[in-house]
Amino acid sequence: MDEEIMPIGRFARLCRLSVKQLRHYDELGLLRPARVDPATGYRYYRAAQARDALAIALLRSLDISLADIGRVLAGGDVAGVLGAARDRMEAELVRRRGMLATLERLLADGMPRPQVRLARERARQVAVVRDAGADVEIGVVTSRAAARLNDALAAAGRVPEGPLVGVFPLDVGEQVAITLAAPLTGELPGLDSGVLAGGCFAVATHAGPYEQISLTAHAVLAWIGEHGHTPAGEVREVYVSDPRSTPPDRLVTQLMIRIQEDG
Repeated sequence: MDEEIMPIGRFARLCRLSVKQLRHYDELGLLRPARVDPATGYRYYRAAQARDALAIALLRSLDISLADIGRVLAGGDVAGVLGAARDRMEAELVRRRGMLATLERLLADGMPRPQVRLARERARQVAVVRDAGADVEIGVVTSRAAARLNDALAAAGRVPEGPLVGVFPLDVGEQVAITLAAPLTGELPGLDSGVLAGGCFAVATHAGPYEQISLTAHAVLAWIGEHGHTPAGEVREVYVSDPRSTPPDRLVTQLMIRIQEDG
């Protein structure tokens, strides 16, 4: 047998991987054996293939797609692929830190009791960006939609006729539909137009990071129930502060939940 190749079991131990993993990489077309015995189908590898085997295992652990792994192994856009993975991990770290801060506030201070009032809103014409994402990605998806909306406004030289508004479903599932709206009269190239319906809303002011808005939303929903109202299935966040120039702990957001009206 050629001294430069070794059986799959020995190669697996060398790479600290399992035989099953190596077989899977072969099936995916990511790491072909150096030789396959035509009679038994037994796989053999070269020691130099350990680099690719370890790289695949690490890339897979970072949830990098098979297509991107193929590009990295081929010496393609390594910096781009790893940079995107780094950005995802940093965004996830920010999200988890926000969740931890929300939990700490909840355990230390209990449920917030913001002042809630009823307000009537008129219908408004808006330019909109729609997106959707998993429940845990709401913040990321909302920021992405806001960036698209702001970029379109800037490119067209238009100024919204009021703060941006996030519109969310009352009931949150695995996938959440998100709408970012800019009050604006007339068409905006490249974006859909729509109307934010008017109606009666329970309104409270949320002061602080966006990650903690869920606490204020709970308080508003509790107030709605305590006062005999029924939510009508829409939650709005009116972004009074510009997050691009306002520290997270000083952000002001109007939280609005539409309620059903008699008749």
